[in-house]
Amino acid sequence: MARGQVSVDETYMREALQLARQAAALGEVPVGALVVSAGEVVGRGYNQPIGRCDPTAHAEVLALREAGGTLGDYRLGGSTLYVTLEPCPMCAAALVHARVARVVFGAWDPRQGACGSAFNLLTASAMNHRVDGFGGVLSAECGEMLRGFFLSRREGDR
Repeated sequence: MARGQVSVDETYMREALQLARQAAALGEVPVGALVVSAGEVVGRGYNQPIGRCDPTAHAEVLALREAGGTLGDYRLGGSTLYVTLEPCPMCAAALVHARVARVVFGAWDPRQGACGSAFNLLTASAMNHRVDGFGGVLSAECGEMLRGFFLSRREGDR
């Protein structure tokens, strides 16, 4: 890539960051995700487990649900999911079951990340599909948004 040129992955990750800001505005952990299929965004989501009273309302799951509805199929073969934080085990398993081809994430999650940090469910031999994972796209921006959110929460507890 030429100096100053923005990659397709960075462009979509910036859109995921915008979705993460929507989660933060609602007091949710700022994670945003989108699904791209054949060059089109077919699903978007941002964290909403608190507001929806739904522990599965993670950004990735909501984006997968919308993509499935848009495409009329729960199998999202050939698609890419962009998300600002490395998916947790629940979300990584959903990516495998949806047959997503690729996941691109921003910040690594060494405690709960299931795409190579704490676990790697994307390529586990027990799973029926393999997903290509690529982490670290705009990781500084994604990580800073999360750090800032949790810092402000801790300061608010004082």
